Amino acid sequence: MKVDRNTKIILGIIYLLVLTVFLYFLFSKFSYEDLTSIKFIQSNQEKLTIFKENNIFLISLGFVIFSIFWVCMLGFGSPIALTAGFIFGKWLGTLLTIFGLATGALCLYLIGNFFLYNLLREKFEKKFAYLESFFSNKQFVSMVIFRFVGIVPFFIQNLLPVIFNIKSKNYYFGTIIGILPSIYIINSLGEGLASALYKFENLPSVVGLLFLPEIYIPLIAFLIILIISFFLRKKIK
Repeated sequence: MKVDRNTKIILGIIYLLVLTVFLYFLFSKFSYEDLTSIKFIQSNQEKLTIFKENNIFLISLGFVIFSIFWVCMLGFGSPIALTAGFIFGKWLGTLLTIFGLATGALCLYLIGNFFLYNLLREKFEKKFAYLESFFSNKQFVSMVIFRFVGIVPFFIQNLLPVIFNIKSKNYYFGTIIGILPSIYIINSLGEGLASALYKFENLPSVVGLLFLPEIYIPLIAFLIILIISFFLRKKIK
């Protein structure tokens, strides 16, 4: 438990340092009025689009590497997917997000398997004992369902299979297929937000955004996935 507590403290310090540096550079370059101006956001989005089109390979590679690092630092998947949709659109964004998150998850899984196996068993074995029979047969299918349902937060999903000795290839490809529906929907939402910014003269309200089809269609699709996941989760338990 001491190792676990020290790990949390170290990760917390790293997150705070990264956030502090990011905010410092952000507000040293731009004012609060700039950041809340729709014209400012539209202008910089256009610059970002031009820069992306001229450097698509390097930006894509950098995004994937950052995604892998983010997952290894126990980050959540949805911010990565939303950002990818906003920058790259739903198709390329989904591809980059899936590859980055799945590869990062595999790296974290291997780290957990080699260095944290006993700690993970001690912490999770009793609480998730009901999953042992679930993973005992057809590991690949079980991983797909496990990822789709999302029983626990994403960073715990990445480590929990360690205690059930899932084969790496089943873990990796099961992750890719399992997270694909939700990642595609979140990327679609990110793309919708990017296109919605050009439909307003002033910064829109949340309610105003919800009435746009590029926003409410992905949200409805995500709600459907949540409902399906709820019933599948009951069957697993």
